Amino acid sequence: MSLKIPKVLTMDSFNFNNKYVLVRIDINSPIDPESKIILDDARFREHAKTIRELIEGEARITLTSHQGRPGDPDFTSLNGHAELLSSILGVEVKFIDDVCGPAAREAIRKLNPSEVLLLENVRFHSEELLERKPELQAKTYLVSKLTPLFNYFILDAFATAHRSQPSIVGFPLTLKSCAGRIMEAEIEALRKIYGEKEGRVFILGGSKIRDSLKIMENLLVNKVADKILLTGLLALVFLYAKDVRLNSQVVEVIKEKGLMGEIPKARELLRKYSEYIKMPIDGAIEVDGRRVEGDIESLKGRIMDIGVGTINLYREEIKNANTIIIRGPAGVIEKDEFRIGSEKIVKAAIESGAYIIFGGGHMRAIVDNITVSFHGHMSTGGGALLTFLSGEPLPGLEALAISAQKYLNSL
Repeated sequence: MSLKIPKVLTMDSFNFNNKYVLVRIDINSPIDPESKIILDDARFREHAKTIRELIEGEARITLTSHQGRPGDPDFTSLNGHAELLSSILGVEVKFIDDVCGPAAREAIRKLNPSEVLLLENVRFHSEELLERKPELQAKTYLVSKLTPLFNYFILDAFATAHRSQPSIVGFPLTLKSCAGRIMEAEIEALRKIYGEKEGRVFILGGSKIRDSLKIMENLLVNKVADKILLTGLLALVFLYAKDVRLNSQVVEVIKEKGLMGEIPKARELLRKYSEYIKMPIDGAIEVDGRRVEGDIESLKGRIMDIGVGTINLYREEIKNANTIIIRGPAGVIEKDEFRIGSEKIVKAAIESGAYIIFGGGHMRAIVDNITVSFHGHMSTGGGALLTFLSGEPLPGLEALAISAQKYLNSL
């Protein structure tokens, strides 16, 4: 498959000293619905790399981000986010409860070199909820009001790069723009996926079955995947499609989740690409609070993890990989007894010496429990990664590419 990743500029392309810089980050995080306390600071720590570099370069830094969606319990102000970011950076992050109005614009103008300002939740501004073409988003009130205040725009929100919203795709058309350090690392990881000529092993699990089927079709049609190892609910759907005798409880789960309509697609992929797709040969269920393993057809009850036979089978495939992409856990990782499959797969991948890309989310918790470092990349954006792997362009990347073409001659 030919590389689909557009050419974009990076932070190395510009000198931000004493310049006004708008940075779109993504610190959308899990929040306790009662206390409103932020439960996970992973994205804050990732973005700190870009922000610290700008602070050290004496830029005048304005950050914009979102939190939640209208109507959801985590749709809150970013006041607490500013406090948490301040503690991580070790410098004050000022906060203004305004997105692009007079108060926000005045606060931006007053910034001194190396000072940081966080604007209010950008989704409090209704225009941000609309997804449209970049040319239209560049003309929104949000973009038109903030653009005159800045010299540069940095897009560092890979996790939101699949959204064609004003704060993502509008500013690259009105300001000299580049990818932040998170975005740059994500782009390099994507290049790694498509750059290897052979030895690309995808380990797909989790519960997003429709997305996974789309991803699998794109990977197989375009010969990106040398092997796809299935786990979790996705594996059960394919086992059902292969006419493996699953117990009634497993079949009921497939029905309850409305996945019977996906069986024909899974069956079609197996018919065309069976030599590339590997499925579990055994699994684990819970009996009286204990983990009990057995072959797939003999198990009675909800299958909650892959078994040791499958772990060994997949370990052999992993040994020969040059690049490994892991998305979604292999089992019900909320229960310690059923984290085993996920942990063993991650350990095998790390020990293989291959370049590993983890799909973020649940995988971060597994990896953090096993090692502090590995050869590869932890993606910050599950949705964006899914969009790209399913063959669709990322609007955020496309907008940065337009900006690069527009402003390259003026550098």
